Amino acid sequence: MSRFDFQQHNTDETMNESTGADGYPRAFVKSLTFNDGTVIDLNPDDIVVIVGPNNMGKSATLREIEQKVAFPQTETIVLKELKIDRIGSPTGLSKWLERTCRTQIDRNRPLNPTFVRMGQSIVHSQATNFWDQASEGLRNLTPFFFYRLTTEARLSAAKPAPNIRLTTDALSHPIHYMQFDDSVELRISNLFQQAFGQDLIVHRNAGNEVPLHCGVRPSVDPGEDRVSVNYLRKLEELPTLDSQGDGMKAFVGILLHAFLVEHSCVLIDEPEAFLHPPQARLLARFLVEQELASRQIFLATHSGDILRGILDAGSKRVRVIRIQREGDKNVVAQLQQSEIEQLWNDPLLRYSNVLDGIFHHQVVACESDGDCRFYSAIRDAMVEKGELLNSDVMFVNSGGKDRLPTLVNALRRLNVKVAVIADFDSLNSDLIGKIHQSLGGDWESAKGDWRITKAAIEQKRPELQAAELKERIGEVLESVTDQYFPRDAVKEISGLLRKSTAWSTAKDQGMSFVPSGDATKACQRLMEKLKSSQLHVVQVGELEGWCRSVGGHGPAWVIAVIEKNLATDPELEGARSFVKAIFRK
Repeated sequence: MSRFDFQQHNTDETMNESTGADGYPRAFVKSLTFNDGTVIDLNPDDIVVIVGPNNMGKSATLREIEQKVAFPQTETIVLKELKIDRIGSPTGLSKWLERTCRTQIDRNRPLNPTFVRMGQSIVHSQATNFWDQASEGLRNLTPFFFYRLTTEARLSAAKPAPNIRLTTDALSHPIHYMQFDDSVELRISNLFQQAFGQDLIVHRNAGNEVPLHCGVRPSVDPGEDRVSVNYLRKLEELPTLDSQGDGMKAFVGILLHAFLVEHSCVLIDEPEAFLHPPQARLLARFLVEQELASRQIFLATHSGDILRGILDAGSKRVRVIRIQREGDKNVVAQLQQSEIEQLWNDPLLRYSNVLDGIFHHQVVACESDGDCRFYSAIRDAMVEKGELLNSDVMFVNSGGKDRLPTLVNALRRLNVKVAVIADFDSLNSDLIGKIHQSLGGDWESAKGDWRITKAAIEQKRPELQAAELKERIGEVLESVTDQYFPRDAVKEISGLLRKSTAWSTAKDQGMSFVPSGDATKACQRLMEKLKSSQLHVVQVGELEGWCRSVGGHGPAWVIAVIEKNLATDPELEGARSFVKAIFRK
């Protein structure tokens, strides 16, 4: 492996090498204790993704890790305690410093050189002495092993580096790593090419600075090389990276700092900053797929694209931690690896925006996109009127009631507060019990009232009995003369079939269809029990029941209704009361 090689290693091989007598040394975060008492134990090569709503302590966690690594006694807010550990021997440390740093020899102490890298320096005897002191001594070595990559640092990394004598001077800028090793330049250029469709080229003869250019890499003509005047003139026709937008600069800044400088623990705050969603997702995947297996990474993000890119890579190194504030406590939940795999193998979660819910205070899950639009619009109107607080809420579409338990379980495992809105016909099967249980409700205590309600509805006469249904379907079939069965006929028959059960009428009329007396009392008790778990069943049957003066169904109905004054229209009072109950403390 070359001096600045950052090729990906097999994790097991790296672990074996690292624990050998002279193996590659690493310092890493061994555990985090948050102020709610939650302890997160970590491995030396974990990729820790910290997620949650805004202002919950994600970025603060990274800052406090950096503070407590260097100064363990520092009083911090989110973290109560942090433990660091190391892998490797003093001999391995010496070899690693010789390989990754510039060595400066003092004539007065030739056997005790000084190691210099990225503006940091340490004398050999001090380094080995600190290494022997475990966590207490490691704080003096933190600049060599721990690095927090700020937004400013990633943008400044794109600026030209000062030109140095590569054979003798200490590398002080990430671009020096590309300048020193051709394979490193090509590797970074390949990643940049995947993101932006351009090459990234080092200018090796620009005077007192070393800029990066982006575009199509110039060809080297016969008899010339990369410092020939003709080649340099072609290169200088290309724009420099530091003249490009912040997206390109931030992307490269993360690549340079995270991949090239051999810190064993890298903290990256908001890697999505300045990036469009496709580049954010690609960068996240690179951080997992291209990174050294011997490196521990912490990412604090508010981007679903970053999270999806990380999960796309399918690495078992990934840990997802969600932070939510409750009073003066930062409440922490961790998603286990088996749960990550289960979550990401579910198409509903993988190919939708459901995962974005972990960045919000609360998620409201509905059966369809039309439901989400209507209830969200009602809530917004009530917020504007001052009837509800403007809290951070996301409405998500489950793609049908059958998927609601899966969606709820995934979000609640990360401590996301979830509410569900379901149409009245969800009482038709024990799926309602599964939804209630996924929300933390006690189904056994509600099951009796559900059975009474369900039996009472099913004893009522359906809109169409068997004979009438057969006759009506026959009329539709006789009217078909086309070679291919018309779509309108399919819809008409489907509508007739729905009318063959009492539940079709119940879906249209809601609680008013339940027989009076004991059945209605049981249904009312059931509704309250379901509501206690934040499962809100639409008492008017379905979405369209909130405003029967507007015709149509689905998206067309929603578009027509939301043009009304949602905050004051008297016909929508029932809908407003229903939504208010969802967000009432």
